[in-house]
Amino acid sequence: MKLIVGLGNPGHKYQYNRHNVGFMVVDRFADKYDIDLNIKKKKAIFGRGKLGNQDVVLLKPQTFMNLSGEAVLYLASFLKVKTTDIVVIADDTELSFGKIRIRRSGGSGGHNGIRSLIYSLKSENFPRIRVGIGRPDIRSEKDLCDYVLEDFTPEEMKSFEKEMEKVVEALYVMMTESIDEAMNRFSKK
Repeated sequence: MKLIVGLGNPGHKYQYNRHNVGFMVVDRFADKYDIDLNIKKKKAIFGRGKLGNQDVVLLKPQTFMNLSGEAVLYLASFLKVKTTDIVVIADDTELSFGKIRIRRSGGSGGHNGIRSLIYSLKSENFPRIRVGIGRPDIRSEKDLCDYVLEDFTPEEMKSFEKEMEKVVEALYVMMTESIDEAMNRFSKK
């Protein structure tokens, strides 16, 4: 069984924020592969499905980003999912808009949601897909926190819709083939 975790903040107010890329990808993946996100339990919304022979659980923590690890730890323990079978999707301000980076493991890269997972799981050994959201223009007065908590502009959202399909495809390849195949095909330098 694989546990696919989309990171984001709960609530309508945050639905289209740059920081909610993980939630958006999980929702799109659920729609595409007919997985109902209909179970609410212990600070989480999740759903079960099957991709070929692979059992999958899609999870959207309902804590705020900085506490995402609590919901992930609970569900991973309950389902007896190994840390290496947890796949996390998160935004990344260090990657250009729309770029995808897939890693087998690693540090938080300054992302508080991933930091919370590392702390709660007591491990960095879980695969992740980082999706580039870029940074605010250096001439801008915006700080990074404000930037990630802003909604995508309509133009960005239109572009992101196309990029999200690539992320969904990369996730499918990870589930049905291998992480190495997904890294070779989708990680952009």
